[in-house]
Amino acid sequence: MKNIFLCLLVCVFGKVQAQTATFNDQPWLQNFPIIIDPYDGNDLDFPKIKTNMQVVGLLHRASIGMRADEKYLERSVLSNENKLKYASYHLGRKGNPVGQADFYLDIIKNNLNEPMALDIEEIGGNNISLADAEIFIRRIHEKTGKYPLLYINNAVFNAINAKYGRDSEFAKCRLWYARFLKKLPTLSTKVWDKVTIWQFACEINCNPCLIEDTKGHCIKRANRYDANCPYKVTGTDFNMDVNVFNGSIDELLAFWNTYQNP
Repeated sequence: MKNIFLCLLVCVFGKVQAQTATFNDQPWLQNFPIIIDPYDGNDLDFPKIKTNMQVVGLLHRASIGMRADEKYLERSVLSNENKLKYASYHLGRKGNPVGQADFYLDIIKNNLNEPMALDIEEIGGNNISLADAEIFIRRIHEKTGKYPLLYINNAVFNAINAKYGRDSEFAKCRLWYARFLKKLPTLSTKVWDKVTIWQFACEINCNPCLIEDTKGHCIKRANRYDANCPYKVTGTDFNMDVNVFNGSIDELLAFWNTYQNP
């Protein structure tokens, strides 16, 4: 199985392991590996987190636009001390994709052997455009020889599938998909064959909204977990983003190792 994951990184157009019905239906209840993706606004208690054997690592924000995450470096040390896998993501902002890529790589320069990721939060506004995202991805590959994961929600997934195909930079990145459901729907395979990491829980489905603005955005949440929260990670609060990896622990470790320098 390790060879499959090694091939995935470079054989973008080859056959890949199909998405399984088992993973599509509440995989967090079936002992699939859990990864959390914190940023400096989250509180973390590492000794408590590591008591949950299903939680194997962190994908921590390293940068947003041209600003560093204040907790990234400190928590890289804490993760290592607590024997948790560690990786990073960059939250893309509008403009200067090459500058953002170089800035991100400078922040994570001591962790270039760990998975990387680009976060496209939404289409439009202050978010990185799809055209600039391709430039960002290309720059990461030019500088490291590796492709980042791509974190996107369903709206961004649909926008990419409407315009791009297997010849795009996006297709060279493994898919990190945010959808707060108990079961994954059937997804287009125009760009990706499978979801590699599924973000299934955050404040949206773990922390009830008390007040919304006129556009439906939550402006005040309750200070408690929702009863229907699908998964709670000990040592974190109800605003923690929680993800499940599409594979076994051994396959996750093999995936991490694909980012090691030869």
